[in-house]
Amino acid sequence: MRVSHIGIAVKSIEERLKIWRDVFGLQLERIEEVPEQKVKVAVLPLKDVNIELIEPLSEDSTISRFIEKRGEGLHHICIEVDDIEKMLAEMKIANMKLIDEVPRVGAGGKKIVFIHPRDIGGVLIELSEK
Repeated sequence: MRVSHIGIAVKSIEERLKIWRDVFGLQLERIEEVPEQKVKVAVLPLKDVNIELIEPLSEDSTISRFIEKRGEGLHHICIEVDDIEKMLAEMKIANMKLIDEVPRVGAGGKKIVFIHPRDIGGVLIELSEK
């Protein structure tokens, strides 16, 4: 396992790129839309971890609701795993509260699931499969 990326909720990718790309000097790898999650994602590699700027595409997206409630900022930490179904089974045995009972498709076409922050000390954790 390793940290894959840090997801940051933003109102505007273009506005935040002025800091991450233009001030910090990170290179923009790609911007992609993830229609299933109603978001647009900018990926900026930083050594072994990516920074993902996540912009809502609609008012009913989870990122839009997050920004309304908490403002822009850290949304989640993503941990890359070898076998997401195995991890899901282990979390279910441990009675962890899951946001996703089955994997769904995330950015880059990867299988992902989210674990409720209540069971991880207040931090939203995403798991993605290599």
